[in-house]
Amino acid sequence: MASKFLQLYGYDLFLGSIALFYVLMVPYTKVEESFNIQAMHDFLYHRHHLDNYDHLDFPGVVPRTFIGALLVSILASPIALAMQLLKLPKIYSLIIVRLALGCIILSTLRFFRIQVRSKFGCQVEAFFVILTAIQFHLLFYCSRALPNILAMGVVSLAYGHWLKGSFYTSLNYLVFATIVFRCDTVLLLCPLGLELLLTKSISFWKALMCCTVTALVCIGLTVLVDSIMWKRLLWPEFEVFWFNSVLNRSSEWGTHSVHWYFTSALPRSLLAAYPLFVFGVLLDRRLLPLVLSVLSFVVLYSKLPHKELRFIISSVPIFNLSAAVAASRIYNNRKKSFWKFVNLIMLGLLLISLGCTIVTFMASYENYPSGYALKELHQIGRLDKTSELWVHIDPFSAINGISLFCENELPWRYSKEEGIALEEFGQRNFTYLINEHSAIDGYKCLFKVNGFSKIHIQPRFPPVLLVKEPLVYIHGNIENEELMLKHWPGCS
Repeated sequence: MASKFLQLYGYDLFLGSIALFYVLMVPYTKVEESFNIQAMHDFLYHRHHLDNYDHLDFPGVVPRTFIGALLVSILASPIALAMQLLKLPKIYSLIIVRLALGCIILSTLRFFRIQVRSKFGCQVEAFFVILTAIQFHLLFYCSRALPNILAMGVVSLAYGHWLKGSFYTSLNYLVFATIVFRCDTVLLLCPLGLELLLTKSISFWKALMCCTVTALVCIGLTVLVDSIMWKRLLWPEFEVFWFNSVLNRSSEWGTHSVHWYFTSALPRSLLAAYPLFVFGVLLDRRLLPLVLSVLSFVVLYSKLPHKELRFIISSVPIFNLSAAVAASRIYNNRKKSFWKFVNLIMLGLLLISLGCTIVTFMASYENYPSGYALKELHQIGRLDKTSELWVHIDPFSAINGISLFCENELPWRYSKEEGIALEEFGQRNFTYLINEHSAIDGYKCLFKVNGFSKIHIQPRFPPVLLVKEPLVYIHGNIENEELMLKHWPGCS
């Protein structure tokens, strides 16, 4: 019975345990996740009281859909409700919603993996799991509430149906991902649809009819849900498309060279799979249509000046599949003289990939300094004689680890008011400040929290060092006598 269970779900438990480790070790979130994370918090804690929702005060640059956050919140709500009844800190609910999201994404990856097994065999499936496990980004990000990750779950279903031969279903999933979660998925939909047309796998008119109906239903769904939540008539992804593509405003957040995805993002995310996926296409022609479509997606995306790895993360499963085919062929021929050498190189690449993943995780662990700062403040900053402990969180801290899930109940109170000049804080009655500046008039620096700065390579053991520097400072109001009498770690 146990062996049968492991045979069916062993790979899922393996990948899931790695994702669980990442969630428990690094539960905090960044600014890119803030909209969906705050929305999940509001669904769980404010429910139908829309006026209390965070997005009405902090709408962000462009509106996003609530559909993904709503789905995750529904799945997480029974456990989150139990935690509320037990009066547990909200940080545990953050872990639950992230685990719920991770389960959704890994279940879609499971569907894709099952189709890989059906089409390419169990050994290719095994190598697909190994390559995914020793890469950092996919499993680390699978529980992070990014629109790109929500879209990746839908795209993984599209990939699975493509391998299954259900091409119209595959196109429908891509249409759904485009309309609801990420408008840029159209850059994958078009090459894949064109490939299916050129190979006569689908009928143009049937595909047009099918995709049009799906698009209209999806537009109706997102407009209905998001117009209610945003309190205005709205199709979020259309506004995102207009902002990023038509106005090209996304470049205001930084730009990279046209080759950046191929020379930086993909090598870091794929690691050993990067050279192997090219080899896989050469070894198995069945991969060529799908890999070319995904490569076209990355090439088309390269035209946009603003680039981030998460924008193309939905391409990783296909590249891993191609790499797994190559790894399987190399392993099967390992006793032949030439292939034995290639097999040794592959094993070396896998070990290097594992080492890179460990280093990247260690850096990411140190990349949420304000989350750790607020946690420590909650532990040591309680004052018996003060009825309300007001904490001001500056924009830098708000985007580097702090979300609504990190906040505690009374007597703790929080403010994210923006635009306060440093010299004005002395005139405000905040008890504590979580700030990126080390000195603020009217406040004493109580302690600091270091964060990741850079990786230093050296010609001795250990060969890799993580360089950290103070990034977040916690200050206390000097007019609060009880606070001043407490012993604090200090900032020196």
